[in-house]
Amino acid sequence: MESFAQADTPDHSGPRPSGPTASEGTSARDFRLFWWANAADALGTQASGVVLPLLLLALGHSAQTAGLVTGLSLAAGILLGPLAAVPADRGARKTIMFWAAVVSALAMGSVALVLALGHLTLPHLLGAVLVERFATATHDAASRGTVALICPPDEQPRAVARLGAADQGALILGPAVGGAAYSLSRALPFVADALSYAVAACCVRGMRAELKAPAEPTGGGVLREAAAGLHVVRRQPLLRLVLVWIALVNGVAVALYYAAVFALERSGSGALPLGVVLAVSGAAGLAGSLAAPRVAVRVGVTRVIVGVTWLLVPLTAALATAAGPWTYGLLLGAVCLLVPLPAVILQARALGVTEPSLQARVGAVLATASGGTAALAPVLAGLCADRVGTAAPALGCAALLALLAVHTTRRAALAEAAA
Repeated sequence: MESFAQADTPDHSGPRPSGPTASEGTSARDFRLFWWANAADALGTQASGVVLPLLLLALGHSAQTAGLVTGLSLAAGILLGPLAAVPADRGARKTIMFWAAVVSALAMGSVALVLALGHLTLPHLLGAVLVERFATATHDAASRGTVALICPPDEQPRAVARLGAADQGALILGPAVGGAAYSLSRALPFVADALSYAVAACCVRGMRAELKAPAEPTGGGVLREAAAGLHVVRRQPLLRLVLVWIALVNGVAVALYYAAVFALERSGSGALPLGVVLAVSGAAGLAGSLAAPRVAVRVGVTRVIVGVTWLLVPLTAALATAAGPWTYGLLLGAVCLLVPLPAVILQARALGVTEPSLQARVGAVLATASGGTAALAPVLAGLCADRVGTAAPALGCAALLALLAVHTTRRAALAEAAA
């Protein structure tokens, strides 16, 4: 049950295909199944994720508690992801993805059932969310290496762009569906999430490809093999840039999302307006993802990365003065339109400099950094909303983005050189 920002920003360092575009040597059937598994997962995740803080607030908990629960759920998978990447790189991708989807379906199904019966408690909700996050972390670790095995190198930039487009498509439908379902019954969004995981499990089970990269044990135990991805990132300047950019932007996006949730809830807006705001943001992100490859060619890799990072600063600061769903929708939409442009470029470059046998582990390192900031962001956003005011998260995020823009300006030429 991820936030919209995680789908919008590169927790996708190892992309997952997002459209049925068969490439040479690829089984079109397996490609479609893989795409539908991820599409179903993303749609259900957005439908339930948008209402999780609203549910906690409706149950009488504070914004700080809502942020803490979400932060813990995001942090749950951080340690497991790198460990799950080891068997994934050894060839257990399908097995991991299947059972992770099954476990997630059971966890979200339990929330829906108990909530419908009127007996949901905070410990139960927290436990189910933690289990789901652990399972999702293992699924993400396994799926990261799949694109490098399915897509030829010259098609990977387009595949990365379509990946982001698929997740953004889920953002268009998921929040609106989740908000509408929540207005009918609090349990319905979690039913949808459980069903989406069941669909994902069936699709993965139906795939015929082995999805194995030529990775062999390096000796020294699982921890040492898991650390191989970290060593690659440390040695590669481009991957370090990708790590910093992805981690900070993802954390900022999550913080902005929860700041909007808390602000709209305090202003009296219901779940449906919030879902519409996020759907508009998802549509903008979809457009940005689809346009990214063409923009990179016409404008230039360095200009896109540097220019967009600087543009995010005033847009984020403007959210501190936002009032009402339409203003939040406009500003968040502008942010979501811009973020995929450098994100797609950086993801494609990261794929290009990483060996297939290390894709899952390098992706796990990037996801751990991104997940760490995403886990901390809602906690800080909730704390600021309770103690300072709803404008504080946006101002703090703008300051962090300004620092990132300075760093990116100095390092962006690395992405151009890796083309």
